[in-house]
Amino acid sequence: MESVCERVCGADDEEEPGAGGAMLWSIQEALERQTLQIGASACGATAVVDVLKALGLDVAPEEVNRCISTRLRRNESPLPDYLLSRSEAGATHAQLIAGAEEASKGKVIGRFFHLHPSRQVKLVPWLAHWIQKGAVPVATMNMQRTVPEGEEVPDAWHHQLIFGVAANAVFMTNPVDVVSEGEMHQRLCSESVLLIRREDVLLRLAPDSCLSVLSESQSDPRWKALDVEGQVRQMAQDEEHDEERPLLTHITIPAAYSSGITLFALQQSGVELLNAPDLPQL
Repeated sequence: MESVCERVCGADDEEEPGAGGAMLWSIQEALERQTLQIGASACGATAVVDVLKALGLDVAPEEVNRCISTRLRRNESPLPDYLLSRSEAGATHAQLIAGAEEASKGKVIGRFFHLHPSRQVKLVPWLAHWIQKGAVPVATMNMQRTVPEGEEVPDAWHHQLIFGVAANAVFMTNPVDVVSEGEMHQRLCSESVLLIRREDVLLRLAPDSCLSVLSESQSDPRWKALDVEGQVRQMAQDEEHDEERPLLTHITIPAAYSSGITLFALQQSGVELLNAPDLPQL
């Protein structure tokens, strides 16, 4: 299997100079300048640290994380509260925009573009257009999509700064990686749902777990629509009866995140960005 390093280093020769692309940093600059994950569930704050850096502002990672108010998983909570914490752990695009504005003292603005439901857009040219105008993109992606057969399903969504694009290639930080345009489209076009691993459910499932709150006490009706309570009960029955049918490997819960691209720019040059129309649906 090709490693991330091999993909990126190969792209350095083959993709980076391609016509129609745009780069905030070269691949070597990205390897040297990127900020690695600054804390648990803090991929959004990490991306914003590099957004500010790319826009010429130096703000301490701790200050950025404070401004974004990264939410953490409540790993020691009973199952219903744990699942609720999982649905919102990390940050949404709205938190990234507000946090970037606060951390930059109003010098940076952001604008989110939904990519679900499917949009009428050619992703690489669209990103190149905005990068050339001085914008810095951050992708909010469902990493649980496009998982190759046989590989483990990732445990979360992910925010990553996009430092450049070229023909059929999108370059990102944390970690430095290159992804095809098609794969990016799939990650960026997802319902707001999250898969929770079987072991994470059963570890916290107790005889006195009040599962009904998953349907009755949540302000988000998607918990009931997805029948999260029923999914948990089925998973528990699979465990107890050891039936021959395939065991549920995950349950599906609502997620606070929306898949798409946030574009950041300096306030004095961001009028066009703020006035740009939403991407049209297919």
